[in-house]
Amino acid sequence: MNKEDYTKVFESVQSNLYGFLYSIDQKYIDNLVETVGRTPAEAKSLGAWDWTHGIGLYGLYKMYEFTGNDRYLDEIEKWFEDRIKIGLPDKNVNTICPLLTMAYLYEKRQKKEYAEIMDEWAEWIMHSMKRTEEGGIQHEHAELVNDEQMWDDTLIMTVLFLAKYGRMTGRTDYTEEAKYQFLLHSKYLFDSKTGLWYHGWNFLNRDHFAGALWGRGNCWITVFIPDFLDIIDFDNAEKRYALGFFQNQVNALRKYQSPAGLWHTLINDETSYLEASATAGFCYGILKGIRKGYLDDSYKECGERALNAIVGNINENGELAQVSYGTNVGMTLQHYRDIPLVKMHYGQSLALLALIEGFTAQGIGL
Repeated sequence: MNKEDYTKVFESVQSNLYGFLYSIDQKYIDNLVETVGRTPAEAKSLGAWDWTHGIGLYGLYKMYEFTGNDRYLDEIEKWFEDRIKIGLPDKNVNTICPLLTMAYLYEKRQKKEYAEIMDEWAEWIMHSMKRTEEGGIQHEHAELVNDEQMWDDTLIMTVLFLAKYGRMTGRTDYTEEAKYQFLLHSKYLFDSKTGLWYHGWNFLNRDHFAGALWGRGNCWITVFIPDFLDIIDFDNAEKRYALGFFQNQVNALRKYQSPAGLWHTLINDETSYLEASATAGFCYGILKGIRKGYLDDSYKECGERALNAIVGNINENGELAQVSYGTNVGMTLQHYRDIPLVKMHYGQSLALLALIEGFTAQGIGL
C-alpha cells in the first residue's frame, strides 16, 4: 500500500472515530435506567463518558503524536469541554479511562479544571476504590460490583492513567501503586501453560471463571506493557519481568494467528469467530515491540500479516468490521462465542494504533 492509500485509510478511520465519540447510545442509556436503576441523568453521563470513549480518545492522541497536527488536540479538548458540561459519571474502573488522554492533553494545554479532576480521581483510586484480597483493584463498573474480582481490562482502563499521572506530578506513591497492580494482575491472570492471559480471577472461588483466553482482554496486555514501559522508570529487574510476560504472550500469539492474519475471539479456540479489535491491539503491540527493541525482527511477518488483515477489514466508510461488543467476564466459553459483532469506538481507535505503527515501520509520515 502506498502513502496515498494509507493516508486515505487513516483519514476515513479517524473521521469515523470522531463521529463515534460524539454519539450517545440511547439503547445503552435506556438499559442503564431500566435494568441497572440509574437515573436518566446518571445514565446520560455514562453514555457520554466511559471506557469506550477513553480508548477512542487515546487513538486520537496517538494520531496527534504521529502527525504533530494540533487539530487532534483541538478535537480532544472540545470533547472534554462538552462532556464536562454534561457532568462526569460516577467513578469506577472503566470511567477512569478517559483521564489517560486528559493527562497527555494537560501536558500540552494546562487547564486548572483538568488538574482538579485528575487530582480528585487519582486520590479516589488510591484511597477509596474497592480492593480485592491482596490489594488488587476490584473491577467494579457501572453495571456490576464484581466482588473480589480482578480483570485484565483494569490495567489499561485504570492503571495506565495512575502511572501517567504519577509520573507527571512526581507522585511516586501513584507510580508504585501502578507497578504493584501490574505485578498482582500478572500473578493471577497469566497462564503459564500458553503464555496468554485469562480474562479474570475470582478470589471468592479461587478460579478463572470459564478459563477464557479472551482475545481483546489479551490485546489490552499487548498494548499496555510497551506503553507502560514508556511511562514508568523501571529498574532492570522490573523491566526484565515485564518484558518476560510480553515476549511469552507474543510467542503464543504467533502460534495462534489464523491464516487470515486475524485472531479468534477465544485465542486458542478455532470454533470462535475471528475478531478484529483484538487483532489491531496485537498488531500495535508487536510492531511497537519490534521498534523498541523488545522483540526481534522474526516477529515482523506476524505483525505485518495482522496489519494487512486490519486494512482488509476497514470498509469504504472507515469502519473496522469484526469487532466484538463490550464483554463482561463469562462463566462459560460459549458466553464469548455469543458476544455480537458491532461497530465501536475502541475498534476504530485500535485500528488507528495498528496503522500508526505500520506506517512508522515503513518510515512514512503524514
